[in-house]
Amino acid sequence: MLALLALTLLVVYLCWRLVEPFVPALTWALVLAVVFNPLHERIRARVPGKSVVAALAVLLVTVAVAVPSVLVAQKVAEEALTHVEKLKGDPAKALMDQAIKRYPELAPTLRWLKREMDGSGQVDKMATFVVDGTRRFVSGSVYFVVGALVTLYLLFYFFRDKDKTLRALRRFAPLSDDESEKVFADVRDTIYAIVYGTLAVSLVQGVLGGLIFWWLKLPSPLLWGAVMAVLAILPVLGASIVWAPAAVALALGGEWDKALILAFWGSVVIGLIDNLLYPLLVKGRMRLHTVPVFIAVIGGLLVFGTAGVVLGPVVLAMAKALVEVWRHRLQPAPPVLMEDGSTAVSAAVAAPDRAPADTAPQNW
Repeated sequence: MLALLALTLLVVYLCWRLVEPFVPALTWALVLAVVFNPLHERIRARVPGKSVVAALAVLLVTVAVAVPSVLVAQKVAEEALTHVEKLKGDPAKALMDQAIKRYPELAPTLRWLKREMDGSGQVDKMATFVVDGTRRFVSGSVYFVVGALVTLYLLFYFFRDKDKTLRALRRFAPLSDDESEKVFADVRDTIYAIVYGTLAVSLVQGVLGGLIFWWLKLPSPLLWGAVMAVLAILPVLGASIVWAPAAVALALGGEWDKALILAFWGSVVIGLIDNLLYPLLVKGRMRLHTVPVFIAVIGGLLVFGTAGVVLGPVVLAMAKALVEVWRHRLQPAPPVLMEDGSTAVSAAVAAPDRAPADTAPQNW
């Protein structure tokens, strides 16, 4: 038994090492399969043949998601390489000197800020980080293309063999069908909440931020819109990390009209879009609390990379569901009154029967 256990652990470890490079592709394929499952079901109701249906669904997903994402990423990379280098130097110092001349009554405060804040160093670091990251992205474009192709390849089989996959998961999971369905439902709702309630809302906030930058004729609207979309994932501050300093810079430069418009747009339109869109997109699904989402997303990014945006909250949801399973199993079973007046533990409660795998509901 010890030798078998050691061999099993070794094989599990080796399997993980084999799967580890494909974790991002598997994650995004799963996300796309869950999000576009209604589309796949509609096609399956009208077109015969599982492979044909899966291929059509993957084609539509590619046209709707992959192609626009690649085009936008290319434009953002070009804008980053073209404009961000201009930030290097000492723009903060020049802005402070201009503001001191324009507002002499604020000169002591501005001089203190200029002395205490290493603005040029921070801007240089940010510009270097953005440019280096963009160059790595461009140089690694072949890797991203291969990852995207692997994701679409896996998505095809997720669509085609969905029923078999779910039956296999239920068969190998040490859970009853009700418990399996509870875990699957929590994972499904978490993916919906992350994709629609976090990623989609963040994308809308980034688009709105980029539009106001473009309308006010501020530099690099596409780039800063993309940065705001990424930062909007973070709770509390989010996109304000970009638009608030921009509004302050406009005010110090004497462009109060643009500063007020940007501050109003950022605080009201961008800031409140989450409260308006989330209920419409997520509807009756679970609403994730800010603190665990923040920990799960940041921790997921540190552990799994970009796929951690989804994997972190999914792991958290699975942990929550499994805790509920344990709580249900460990709670005392109600006694059953026997014919002779004695009591016994209800077997149905103590050990719920597993229904046949083929009769389990086949929902994502």
